[in-house]
Amino acid sequence: MGQELFNLNGKVALVTGSTHGLGMAMAKGLGKAGATILVNGNSSQEKIDKAVVEYKSLGIKAIGYKFDVSNEDEVKASIAKIESEVAPIDILVNNAGIIKRTPLAEMEVKDFKQVIDIDLVSPFIVSKHVVKGMIERKAGKIINICSMMSELGRNTVGAYAAAKGGLVMLTKNMATEWAKHNVQVNGIGPGYFATSQTAPIRVDGHPFNDFIVGRTPAAKWGSPDDLAGAAIFLSAKASDFVNGHILYVDGGILATIGKPSNED
Repeated sequence: MGQELFNLNGKVALVTGSTHGLGMAMAKGLGKAGATILVNGNSSQEKIDKAVVEYKSLGIKAIGYKFDVSNEDEVKASIAKIESEVAPIDILVNNAGIIKRTPLAEMEVKDFKQVIDIDLVSPFIVSKHVVKGMIERKAGKIINICSMMSELGRNTVGAYAAAKGGLVMLTKNMATEWAKHNVQVNGIGPGYFATSQTAPIRVDGHPFNDFIVGRTPAAKWGSPDDLAGAAIFLSAKASDFVNGHILYVDGGILATIGKPSNED
């Protein structure tokens, strides 16, 4: 019974932005649990093809699709192509996103809008076109990748925080409208993770590294693999009565106000 609750055999999962980083870590987790992974990116076909090879090297069935999640025409056409060539989408992980680190008083409106468009509007666009099939089949799982910035402010990431805060409420409203169709919509809020992008600042003595380790009750950066379990849970039968929930995977940061610098 326990294994059955988390078994994704026969399921098809679209993970946007899954050619690298945390998106790939979550997609690998879903694939190892049995799901076929639809690998999405928009930078280059070469990058998608390289990612597909990496998934397959782990024994995961993976197929690549290049499309811009912020372009509704591309999304609509790609979803139709996927459902024609592969199968209906059972699981959608809205992971694709960007961040622009600029103080709000200095940020160009076009840059602010771009962040909102990709990080908030895109999950709406992709979900809108995927959920129609889920509603028809009376089954589906949608996971929106939120952030600790959905709850907290921080200098220079105002646009990102606004988008991720909005994504929490979008998640709850999707759940409100679609739960009656047996579609569960939830979110994952990652904390600070050890990735290739954070490598330069994850060294002892670096101010930001010391800040994160000191601010996190677990006293360390998360491993990308730590997100796999959350993604599997919210994609599987185990979460069939979980809806509109944001699962923060942050080592306890949001649970505490922090500690004085002289406290162990």
